Amino acid sequence: MLFGQSVFQSVLERLKAEEEPDDDAEAPAAHRVSGLATGLAFDVMEGVSAASQRIGQAYFDNLELDAAAVTAAEPAPLPEPVMPDHLTRTAPAEVAAELAISAADTALTLGEKRRAFARANHPDGVALPFRDNATKRMMLANLLIDEALRRLAR
Repeated sequence: MLFGQSVFQSVLERLKAEEEPDDDAEAPAAHRVSGLATGLAFDVMEGVSAASQRIGQAYFDNLELDAAAVTAAEPAPLPEPVMPDHLTRTAPAEVAAELAISAADTALTLGEKRRAFARANHPDGVALPFRDNATKRMMLANLLIDEALRRLAR
């Protein structure tokens, strides 16, 4: 104990003494930002901001669009998707011809062929009406490449 106080109590007393403001130091004003030399300026007319008077227009002002043009415009109809020619070829022989699997292919080249075929034919990458054909083509390609990989392992 120091002078009749515990160490904890003496630390609290010292912190309280340090917190007391000096009369010389000027307290910062509550409406000012420390380090900012000027106050904030707003577009205010008679105590009301100009932006608050046209709330519905504020969105269009930010987008730099004319409100009348946006409300009057009708969305253009989407064109019908056209099936790519390669998605019409779903026979196993046609897919095999596209893959061009040969006896000289290695596991590495077969993997590259699988990825290249998937980039062009994956069902997630085509329009919804053509996903069945894309799925058939991917199943056939995976079947043919898996069979070629099995033959390599022997």
